[in-house]
Amino acid sequence: MIADRMKKVSPSITLAIDAKAKQMIKDGIDLVGFGAGEPDFNTPENIKQAGIRAITENKTRYTPASGMVELKKLIADKLKKDNGLDYKTSNIIVSCGAKHSLYNIFMAGLNPGDEVIILSPYWVSYVEMVRMADGIPVLVDLDESRKFEIDFDLLRSKITKKTKAMIVNSPSNPTGCVLSKASLEKIAALCLENRIMIVSDEIYEKNLYNGKKHISIASISPGVKAKTVVVNGVSKAYAMTGWRIGYIASDDPELVSAMDNLQSHSTSNPATISQIASMEALQTDEKVVLDMVAQFDARRKHIVERVRAINGLTCVEPDGAFYVFPNFKSFIGKEIKGRKISGSMDLADALLTQAKVAVVPGIAFGSDVHFRMSYATSMQNIDKGLDRIAEFFK
Repeated sequence: MIADRMKKVSPSITLAIDAKAKQMIKDGIDLVGFGAGEPDFNTPENIKQAGIRAITENKTRYTPASGMVELKKLIADKLKKDNGLDYKTSNIIVSCGAKHSLYNIFMAGLNPGDEVIILSPYWVSYVEMVRMADGIPVLVDLDESRKFEIDFDLLRSKITKKTKAMIVNSPSNPTGCVLSKASLEKIAALCLENRIMIVSDEIYEKNLYNGKKHISIASISPGVKAKTVVVNGVSKAYAMTGWRIGYIASDDPELVSAMDNLQSHSTSNPATISQIASMEALQTDEKVVLDMVAQFDARRKHIVERVRAINGLTCVEPDGAFYVFPNFKSFIGKEIKGRKISGSMDLADALLTQAKVAVVPGIAFGSDVHFRMSYATSMQNIDKGLDRIAEFFK
């Protein structure tokens, strides 16, 4: 017997695909995986050693539920240096990953029936987390012809008296879209005018290309900052996905207190050794991050070129994150290798079983004519996988 709220929640397609792909590899199948949403680099050595020292020095006991003050100070310093944002440590909560941070925001901030605006395509868990908190996801389709920019007339039409929050994810998963300063300013103005909380997911802020600069929407004005919850973490920038450390910063003391209370009664503190390793990460030379980003950039250019060379596929060049989101709508309704392609689930399954390539169906992100490919893998794997995909579509 399960709660009614869980009947509204769908399983994570991205994790399901990743698990199936890993099992096929364990079974000895020669599979190329483009599904993982994590850097393929190892955690930098100095960060690993900080975690090891924490264990050997017996720094393994509880910390405050909302995180170590020493780590919060470093997060505050980071937000000031990188984003021009001033927060006290009392405005910051450290959680078990940025996903956990987002979950806490919605659980602490939404009442049943509250609406949350989500730009589509969207990261797969936004919709489900809003539903788990008894909120209502309201989708706003982005304009692919303009690199997934926002149609502000459409956005305005989605705002109602029940609109409680809007999620901003820039750089975006899955599209790699980076919202312009002008777009962020328009979003901010709309949210201030309608008293809408802004949830700014900035987890990919370091993964930028084409000369793009990250702008936190909270930095636009003090008024916008007061209505914004900034979400970030160490997983993508420092290749620390399994360490599970994310954080939020907010000027709303009531929301911060509620999230602290929620976390103290659910997970309690994030892993102590992971917090200590994250302290080392936030003090790591930026060159470590830039070197990883440079490799991602080379892969990005290469995978976009390879995808666009396949007749019938189109692909917007991403300016951030580490994904491409090819459009395959010209193949909808057609039969490929004996398999009729009615949507992205059909395509992903056919690629997995016939071409031995794992991609994530676009329906998980709100679009049934796309599929997502992560280029957090080697050039060799990119070419091997794209050779198979090209042969499949040919």
